[in-house]
Amino acid sequence: MKVLVTGASGNVGKHVIEELLIMNEKVVATGTNEEKLKKMWGDKVDTVLLDFKDPDTFEKALIGIDRVFLMRPPQLGKPEDLYPFIECMKDHNIKLVTFLSLMGVEKNPVPPHHKIEKFIENSGIPYSHIRPGFFMQNLSGIHGKEIKEKNEIFIPAGKSKVSFIDAADIGLAIATVLHEPNKYKNTAHTLTGQEALDYYEVADILSRLTKQKITYTKPGFLAYRNYYINVRGLDKKYVNVTVALYFMTRMGTAKRVTNEFKQLTGKEPRTFEEFARYNMNCFVKGEMYEL
Repeated sequence: MKVLVTGASGNVGKHVIEELLIMNEKVVATGTNEEKLKKMWGDKVDTVLLDFKDPDTFEKALIGIDRVFLMRPPQLGKPEDLYPFIECMKDHNIKLVTFLSLMGVEKNPVPPHHKIEKFIENSGIPYSHIRPGFFMQNLSGIHGKEIKEKNEIFIPAGKSKVSFIDAADIGLAIATVLHEPNKYKNTAHTLTGQEALDYYEVADILSRLTKQKITYTKPGFLAYRNYYINVRGLDKKYVNVTVALYFMTRMGTAKRVTNEFKQLTGKEPRTFEEFARYNMNCFVKGEMYEL
């Protein structure tokens, strides 16, 4: 039997596949652009079209599948968008569905992940929720533009601390759970890095490594929202979700540090400094940075 990986070209999905292949699992990579997946993975995995908005793609994607890594595409704002696929999984002998959720979402009904978790649990499909803290890739990715071009961290998180985790570590944890479905049946795991940092400390680390003065500007919610919608041109629904998450962050929801990653994998999670060193070209303008 095979493992179905949704979001196979994304930050987490690609790492899930890499780790599953190391474990000698057979993988089916899915997404809405099958050609892109074939270019990424070649003959290492099977590929299939899966569109959560098109139920006609569900059955073919689930042929020969007994485990599923499920993540919500950012462009699908409503939790109900995933319900038909989850319902379809009930008709297949799925040993485990591992859902990429959020840290603290079990106590926070605002993000769509909360309702998706509950829907999976009520479906009767064996599950293992993965609840990571903020991705380190948020800083090298969506927020990297301001760091790289303006030497600014433009995030409305106030003085709050965040226990950042690398998406590669999340991928390893997810693969570990999927590799042993019976062991992790009906469980939930909160994954964080080794430490909680505020964005002033993040700025200090980046300043030291890049040898440039990186400043945390601590914008308000309205300034942040207006900038990302009107200047960066990002989708309003997506930006509103990030505003809600940063609001919760200010309430202290992102500072928790757990040892669950080490319990699952036997390894220590990567620190933010290690991540920044490895991805320095994401933070320095111009040519590839060399240490």
